[in-house]
Amino acid sequence: MQVVPVPCLRDNYAYILICEQTGKAAVVDPSKARPVQAAVERMDVELAAILNTHHHPDHVGGNQKLLSRFGQMRVYGHKSDKGRIPGQTDFLEEGDTFSFGNLTGEITHNPGHTSGAITFYIGDCAFTGDTLFAAGCGRLFEGTPAEMYSSLNEKIGSRPENTRLFFGHEYTEANLRFARTVEPENKAIQTRLKRVREMRRAKQFTTPTTVALERATNPFMRCDSPELIATVKRHDPQNDGSPAEVLRVVRELKDKF
Repeated sequence: MQVVPVPCLRDNYAYILICEQTGKAAVVDPSKARPVQAAVERMDVELAAILNTHHHPDHVGGNQKLLSRFGQMRVYGHKSDKGRIPGQTDFLEEGDTFSFGNLTGEITHNPGHTSGAITFYIGDCAFTGDTLFAAGCGRLFEGTPAEMYSSLNEKIGSRPENTRLFFGHEYTEANLRFARTVEPENKAIQTRLKRVREMRRAKQFTTPTTVALERATNPFMRCDSPELIATVKRHDPQNDGSPAEVLRVVRELKDKF
């Protein structure tokens, strides 16, 4: 499978996934139709499916125009997003599958950012939307810290270390600058931040990341780090140090960063 990142809006990523055997393609989270349409036509593939990780407008905003331009196709989203994802045809639950061309994948339900957030998996690739960013996670709009902890660590983070994680926004440099403030002795964060700054100066994408890299540098997947727990307790002395409570405080600090 070929994966083509498509920059949209100010910092969003859509992704075009191509079945190289059939020339059929799917698009993940088309916030705008025009850049996706241009990429589909440039690559001369047949758009057969839309994969929406959640219902927010900057992830589904291009659905209707793509359906109008390319004709009816499968539109996948979580069952709880019924009525919130334009054109949705498939209402997925934990472990359900999706397909286009000769490719088949599965989903996990990842509440936290929204109640209906999902991750799409095909082979060694995962499309996490706004649940997991490089070195970060989405704001808790509809979910709880415990749900986000589970989604990141027990679901996405339980995949093999070499799993490639394609995320929804180019927030990597800012996320690493924050990560450095809550875990300043983490050399992996410092090294990664230096590399990401070089990449951004060269106008390179920082997507994808990997499970291994997130385990090393993403504070929301390091809730057992003694240094991170110490940072949390300085801000919240009564914190019990449980993973969900650590994540809660780290997310609050990130919201103010």
